[in-house]
Order: sequence, then C-alpha cells, then structure tokens
Amino acid sequence: MKKDRVIAITLLCVMVAAGGQKTVAQTKKEVVPAIELSNMDITVDPAEDFYRYCNGNWLKNNPIPEDASYYDVFSEVGNRTKLQLKEIIEEVTHDKTAVQGSVAQKIRDFYNSGMDSVAINERGYSELIPYFDMIDRMSDKSQLAKLTGQLHNVGFKPFFVSGSYTDFKNADRNIMLVFQGGISLPVRDLYLVEEIQEIRDKYVEHITKMFQLTGIDAALAAQKAQHVLAFETELAKCSLPIEDCQDPNNLYHIMSRGELQASTPIFDWDTYFDAIGAPAFDSLNVASPDFITALDGIINNTDFNTIKDYLKWKVITNSAPQLSDDLVTEDFNFFDKFLYGVEIQEPRWRRVLDKTSNHLGEAIGQLYVEKYFPAEAKARVMNLVENLRIALGERIKNLDWMSDETKANALRKLYCFEVNIGYPDKWLDYSNFEVTPESYFQNVRRARRFERDLDIAKVGKPVDKEEWDMEPQTINARYNPDMNRLTFPAGVLQPPFFNMDADDAVNYGAIGQAIAHEMTHGFDNSGRLFDEKGNLNNWWTDEDDAQFTERAKQLVKLFNEFELRGYHINGEQTLDENIADLGGLNVAWDAYQMTDEAKAGKIIDGFTPAQRFFISYTTVWRCNIRDKALELQIKEDVHSPHEARATRALGSMTHFYEAFDIPEGSKIYIAPDERADIW
Repeated sequence: MKKDRVIAITLLCVMVAAGGQKTVAQTKKEVVPAIELSNMDITVDPAEDFYRYCNGNWLKNNPIPEDASYYDVFSEVGNRTKLQLKEIIEEVTHDKTAVQGSVAQKIRDFYNSGMDSVAINERGYSELIPYFDMIDRMSDKSQLAKLTGQLHNVGFKPFFVSGSYTDFKNADRNIMLVFQGGISLPVRDLYLVEEIQEIRDKYVEHITKMFQLTGIDAALAAQKAQHVLAFETELAKCSLPIEDCQDPNNLYHIMSRGELQASTPIFDWDTYFDAIGAPAFDSLNVASPDFITALDGIINNTDFNTIKDYLKWKVITNSAPQLSDDLVTEDFNFFDKFLYGVEIQEPRWRRVLDKTSNHLGEAIGQLYVEKYFPAEAKARVMNLVENLRIALGERIKNLDWMSDETKANALRKLYCFEVNIGYPDKWLDYSNFEVTPESYFQNVRRARRFERDLDIAKVGKPVDKEEWDMEPQTINARYNPDMNRLTFPAGVLQPPFFNMDADDAVNYGAIGQAIAHEMTHGFDNSGRLFDEKGNLNNWWTDEDDAQFTERAKQLVKLFNEFELRGYHINGEQTLDENIADLGGLNVAWDAYQMTDEAKAGKIIDGFTPAQRFFISYTTVWRCNIRDKALELQIKEDVHSPHEARATRALGSMTHFYEAFDIPEGSKIYIAPDERADIW
C-alpha cells in the first residue's frame, strides 16, 4: 500500500475473488468448506451487528501481519497465489540451460538480480548518478521538456503523466493523453489539509534523509527537502480532487497540439513528444487542462535549482525499492510504516516476486494458468456470467423509474458486454525486453522502457480488442467503460469466493455478487455515461437522468452517515463502488432465485439458502485494518472500508431483513423510505 496505489484508484474494482479450481497435476481433491462456521460468532445478534455475526471469530483469530497494513480475504488469496508463483519462478530460476533471450532466461535473471542483495548493496545509489548528472547538465528551463520525456521513458514520474488511451468519444482508436501528476504523497489532500501538518513534517524529514543517503550533507539536504515539498504542494493545489475524477466528462478535453502549446509557453511539447518516441498525431486528450496550464506557470515562477531538486527527488523516490538496504529501509519507514502503520518489511523474496510478476506478468501468467487454471474452470465461470447477465436484464426491464427508451439503450449495452475470463487468447511478446543478471535497478528501468515503448506505439492506432490490461495471476477484476468489457483474471478465481464443492447460495453470494458488481459498473454514476461501444455518449433521457441522480443521492447520504472508528466516509468519492456493490447484490440475489437449489429451500448447517447467500456475501468483506491505513483509505480510495461495503448494501436489501427476521429499531435496520434503490 505504497504511493503507487493512488495511480489505480479510479480503476480498481477489487470486488472479486473466486475459483475452486485445482491444479492440473493435483490428484487428491481438497474439500474447502462452503462456509467456515468457526469464523462466525453466533453469540452476536445478527440484527445488531451482522458483520461480526458472520466474521467475529475470524476477526479475533487473524491479526494483521507485521508486514501488512491490513489483512482480508484478498490477502489470504494473495498469499496463496504468491506461494504458487514463488514455486513457478524458483523452478525457472534453477534452470541453468535457459536459452539467452528466452522467456525463462528473462524471468530467471530478473528475479535473481533482485535477490542479489550483496551486489545491490555494493552499488548503493551509484546507479542514480547518471540521472543526477543529466539533471545538473541542464542550463535553462527550455531543456526541461526533453529531460522530462527521458525520465518518463524509464519510469520516473515528474510533473504529469502521459500515454496512449482510448478516445472516450471514438472508442475504436487510441489517442495521446496527458494528465495531472507529479506529487509523491498518496493523495493531494495530504499537502493541503491543515490538520495533517504532521504528515508533511515527517515527509520533509524523509526527503532529507533520502537526500543524505545519496551523498548530500544534512543542512543542504534539509533545504532541498523544503524545496520539494513547496513544489509538490503547488502541484497539489491545481490537481483535481478524487471525486471530480469520477466524472469522465471532467477528464475529456480534446486539443490540437498547437492549442496545447499555446497554453504552456514555457514547456515545449513537440520536444517532449519527440523524446518519448511518440508517432505523429494532430490532437490529444488533455485530461486536466487547468493543471497543465498551471504547471507551466509553476515552472516559470520556480527557481531552476528548486526544479532540479524536485527532479532528483523523483528519481530517488521512484527507484528506492530497487536500491541498497539503507534507501529501501528509509523508503519503507515513511511510506509504509509511518503512513500506513506497517511494522516490518515484507521479506525480500515477496518484494522481488511482485516486481518480477509485474514486469514479466504475461510470461509468468502463462505458466500460472497452465498449472492452476484448467479450461473447465473458465467455462463454468462464463456460464455464471451469462446467468447474471440475464438477471440484470430482467431487473432493467422491470425498473419503475426508467422510461422504455432508456431501458432499450441500457439493455443494448448489457447485451454488448465483452467478457474476459482467466487469461488472454494472445500472449505478449517479450522479445524486445532485455534482461541481464547484473543489475536489478537496470532491469526495472529497461522494463519500464519496454512497457513505455509498447504503450506509446499505440497512439493513433486502432484499439486492440484482444489485448488484456491485467495479468492472469492478478487478484483483482475490472470493468472498462471505454471498451464495455469485464475482465476476471485467473488469479481471483480461487476459494473461498467460488467453491466447486459449495452450494449455489454461497457461490452466488460471493463470486456471483462480484461478477454482478463489475456488470453494475457499466451503469454506475460514471460508467452509465458510456454507450454499448465504449463511447462517452449520453444515452439517457433528461427525466431518467434526474431520477438516477436523486436515487444516487440517497446512497451518498447513507455512506456519509456511516461512522467507523470516528471517521465518516465520503459518499461522493465512493459512489461508483457503492452503486456497484448494491446493484451487484441485487442482481446476484435474483440470479440465485432462478436456481433449483433456491427453489428447493434445503437447510444446510442450520441456515436457509437465503441466509447462506447473505452470510457468504458478508464473509468476503472480513478485514482487519490498522488505524492509519483506514484513515488514509478514507482520504484516498474510491472504495469504502470493507465493513461499510458489507452492511450498507445489506441494509438496503428487503430480502436480507426477511432472511434474518431483522426487526425495526435494531442497530442494522434502515427504514424503507431511507434505503437506496437504483438497479
């Protein structure tokens, strides 16, 4: 949970984890309990605290590991997957016969270079010196554009971010995108809110220490740290807040290259685009034009030496995890220990494995699915997807607040959903990615350059519908509105969320709700603005748009009122995810009612099918989280805390009250006219 996680906040829909598949080579079948009764605390009244009724003993018996800021079901699945990947990678790393240039050689040398702590410590920060020299060689601000492009190419992130992206209003093509960026703390408010001055003070101390560890004396390092904070604070002031980034209309501003250049007289965009190797293009999406204009003014009004200090800081902080132990430890002490309350670092093998899996993701993913994801699992999940599609279609048809015209458009979009399950049909070619055994730092830089080149080459080309943006081993899932596509990698398709041996109630309550959650993202506050082809195109009547907005306000209110350890959730910031949670739960319930099992009403372990459905849903949100991590999650994340996601969705479900005979006036009870009802 370090600084890079903020980059993904508008994309993550981490609602899924499923599976039940066994390895191809497994001969003895392992039976996983559908509901682990020992995790429940049935001494708790479900009407007063349903979350702890379902998860109470698990919460007591699963403390947060010292090397984590939280522990939840995704952590469990992630730990299991990391052990599986470790086994795969270690098999490859012990292969001395791998042909030079082969995928096996690249996996082996990348991982081994990261595990060679002796060589890494001997080099210290020396591999940063060429970048420091590049920065120092600049004689004036006119040279910033070229240097910025060179730094972006190898994974350093000053000023802003850029790359190829689907054109929101022409979803068949990729265009260049430029967006705000350049800050190093996880979220802009940490620079701006007066009450959290302590974080900024600690940040300055951290920058000072990092400069000292790269050869700067203490007094000068402290001065440079103040320069960095001041510069990043100016960037934060002109950055869009998270909630404004939820509306895609706020992020779509097509400009010609000439118009962009006219808005920024200091920064030479033609030189920048040449430096990153961009193909010829005439127009681009300047997603945050006010920020880009303000950035030019900030550069103009800032002392050149301060800008150089800032650029060196971005080189240091963006590469610290690949450097010597003193830099790694200081980086951890601030970004993980201080900000999120993590007590100790993860072992080196886990950190290096993550990086190897990130940069050679599909190569490792191909080995992973061969061993852990048989074809029959993919077929079964796809069948479940289609059942849920039918259920959502019926719900849309029966909405009493939506006109027939908008319903027809919504159904067209639903039927056009593309679905990726498990792994891509076409694997990424790593031929142009050079990996050597000598340097972990250089391997990461070359990985960044390889990925950057692939990305920039897409500008102006048609969107490749077969390309995945998630590795098969990823513990996550996604709905892409610009492609109208659902993606469920093999990594999330594991127990306890989907269990081949479990009853339908459990599977529909967990993976069923998860899949329906992603489907509902196509109709959340931002996803609903894209049509069936992935274009930003308002297909709503004015009356239906107003109805949706009013219904969404009630969900915002419910989350604004939810208090957890003294913190109130931002209902606007988390609205899309909250809509998807509630809609997903409703859709999964309706789909489950179509099964023979639901109609039979068989009681298992003393629970009715309906009760098992809601227990299963709630157990996927079991989570222990540190106070610091919770505080930052509420500030930076588009997802509500797990406990709120479970109880607020249930609180608007009439069938939940019926299943557990929840009386009016109980703690979990929400009056019917106060419940949210959208999809």
